[in-house]
Amino acid sequence: MQLYFVLDPATDPLVICFLQEHLDDMRKVSPPESVHALDVEKLRQPDIRFWTAWMQQPEGPALVGTCALKQLDAAHVELKTMRVQGAYRGSDAAQRILAHVLDEARASGVERISLETGTEPFFTPARRFYARNGFELCEPFGSYQLDPHSCFMTRAIR
Repeated sequence: MQLYFVLDPATDPLVICFLQEHLDDMRKVSPPESVHALDVEKLRQPDIRFWTAWMQQPEGPALVGTCALKQLDAAHVELKTMRVQGAYRGSDAAQRILAHVLDEARASGVERISLETGTEPFFTPARRFYARNGFELCEPFGSYQLDPHSCFMTRAIR
């Protein structure tokens, strides 16, 4: 699978719809106070870098997924809005998107990347994926508080 990445302003209606589906899914499985997914406006903030992943198809570019990095401090970023389009789940798309965002984090000189995901069964594949990629459980970071619906993970960038 050949993906290309775009540092994206989140203005394309296809991207906006994809992001809304992500928010809708999060709201279906987590209580409102435990939904930490970013909406389009928050993805446009200066401390966020947001990428879309695309694959060229005969009919034109196909949106495969998204990812973002939120700068927490000079040495620490948070992985946000990592999502793969349903048609590409089970392929290596998630692995390629994560590799891209890790490369971007490394290139920016940070030392650590952390994330928050859910504890509900819906999030089990995500937690396993991140664990396979070197993320370990950690305490809440940034402005997060302990929450029975949140799982916090982190890993060093090398």
